[in-house]
Amino acid sequence: MSNPEHLSPQGRELLNRRSFLSTAGLSAAGLGLASLLHGQGLLAGESSTVAGETPIRPDIDPNNPYAGRNPHFEAPARQVLVIYLPGAVSHVDTFDYKPALFKLHGQKPPGLPAVTFEGPSGNIAKPFWEFKPRGETGKMVSDLLPHLAGQVDDFCFLHSMTTETSAHPQGENFMNTGFTMEGFPSFGAWVTYALGTENQELPAFVAINDPRGLARSGKNNFGNGFLPAAFQGTDFNAKNPPNNLHRPSGLGPNADRKTVDLLQRLNARHLEQYPDDANLAGRIASYELAGRMQTSVPEVMDLSGETAATIKSYGVEQGSELKREYAKNCILARRLLEKGVRVVQLFNGSDPAGGNGITNWDSHSDILKTHAMQAEIMDQPTAALIADLKQRGMLEHTLVVWATEFGRMPFLQANGTGRDHNPDAFTCFLTGAGVKKGFSYGESDEFGFKAAVDKLSVYDFNATLLHLMGLDHERLTFYHNGLERRLTNVHGHVVHDVLS
Repeated sequence: MSNPEHLSPQGRELLNRRSFLSTAGLSAAGLGLASLLHGQGLLAGESSTVAGETPIRPDIDPNNPYAGRNPHFEAPARQVLVIYLPGAVSHVDTFDYKPALFKLHGQKPPGLPAVTFEGPSGNIAKPFWEFKPRGETGKMVSDLLPHLAGQVDDFCFLHSMTTETSAHPQGENFMNTGFTMEGFPSFGAWVTYALGTENQELPAFVAINDPRGLARSGKNNFGNGFLPAAFQGTDFNAKNPPNNLHRPSGLGPNADRKTVDLLQRLNARHLEQYPDDANLAGRIASYELAGRMQTSVPEVMDLSGETAATIKSYGVEQGSELKREYAKNCILARRLLEKGVRVVQLFNGSDPAGGNGITNWDSHSDILKTHAMQAEIMDQPTAALIADLKQRGMLEHTLVVWATEFGRMPFLQANGTGRDHNPDAFTCFLTGAGVKKGFSYGESDEFGFKAAVDKLSVYDFNATLLHLMGLDHERLTFYHNGLERRLTNVHGHVVHDVLS
């Protein structure tokens, strides 16, 4: 070049013969190394799962992250209701009938541990409530839950559930997020990340907290973890609606509408300047949803249109105040599902500081009193909710999950009145879309102490739930910190035997 003065010093350096040859030599060496690595199959390729498959990432429109999306494959369930019972329900006092406990009542046979989670163990204790055969299947269920007992012909019981922890916070995390540690997306967040929702006036994922407050792990049970914030659960209940739903007293509907229209125009103009900013688009979508919720949430929470028969069946005007409030939450859950909300998580139990059977199912002492108190709150409204979904034809496309974080021991604690935590055997049940009816899968041992036949992990449980929603648990991933993260980590198998 005859006049290189207009070039930068760096540009002129590139025209230097010595520099050019040096740079070209290094480049040729890099090309040679790449060729060698390619020949040996060592070059990084596309992202892949642990099984070597290509991840399936949902095609999310940042301007509308809640838009409905297709599942990975055709599946019976389009919506899911998770009824979660913090504190650990005693399987040997509810759904897992063990005749050996009657024979060995008051004894301490060899092979049982001397010390468990909270200290020394006591003797074997028979169930505190009588078991009876129920329904046409003759399923043995205790008198503690008479209303749910009447529906066993529609349920699919999983009697060989196990978990990896004996502690409640970690147990709740594991059951609801697939990890004992905090910071991971909840089941509901994964589902809404994959599928969005059919109703654009309400959140895709609603967590209905117990009237007594949050569960032990708090909002982590329905959090988004490292998924986009749009997919976290929105928490409210029949007693405590979302904040700031109503207009200030000095603002009329016309002025409010004009304000919203102006904000939409300003947001749209701002988004045009940053078309690839997914976080900005997500925030705008979230605020716009909040605006629509000012009219949609009061409507869905208004129970005045429910019939007297419905109010009676749920127990809204019967029993303790806690039962009445929980019954309203159950009706709210049905109404949200009717409106097309993708995931509803309904909590029965609370208390981030513990509870000892008073605010949740954690019955370390006086289980006869404390489990009875929780059952009085939970049984009738939950059974009515499931029956209502069935009567309305909603179970044809709704999966219902009844779950707790672990079970309780077949023997008493040293205090002689309560049962300790049992991570090695507990019971959950499913009903609704895609699930066998009147079926029991897996078995615990003769005492209900450990899973003995067809042992199930929480990973298997969550893999099966995702499958019922049309999602491949191995390919539904999110790339985070160098890893293809998923709900089931690197584990889990779909339990095909429970599928209808």
